Amino acid sequence: MSRVKRGTTSLKTRRNVLQRVKGYQFGRSKKERQAREAIAHAGNHAFSHRRKKKGDFRQLWTIKLNAALRPLGISYSKFIDALNKKGSTLNRKVLSEVAHEHPETFKRVVELVK
Repeated sequence: MSRVKRGTTSLKTRRNVLQRVKGYQFGRSKKERQAREAIAHAGNHAFSHRRKKKGDFRQLWTIKLNAALRPLGISYSKFIDALNKKGSTLNRKVLSEVAHEHPETFKRVVELVK
């Protein structure tokens, strides 16, 4: 049976690992063992933060809506309650976009809901 040398495979794996951690600091960008650990942690954070991002955006829309509603004399919670009682299908994302881009249209929406 012929001899198998595995140097090329190991080097390829090492090169791929180090390619993924390019831009990391200290040993994480140079040493294979630290790089593997950094990749694992980065993957975990990326997974959980993709979920967290959805909540962050909803929070941002709420803040934008509240800021747009206060000068019109209504609070965010009362506005959303009135909106739900009217049976509106507009969501927070669309409402915050309208409030930011087209304030006069948003003012009309608020008047309809009041």
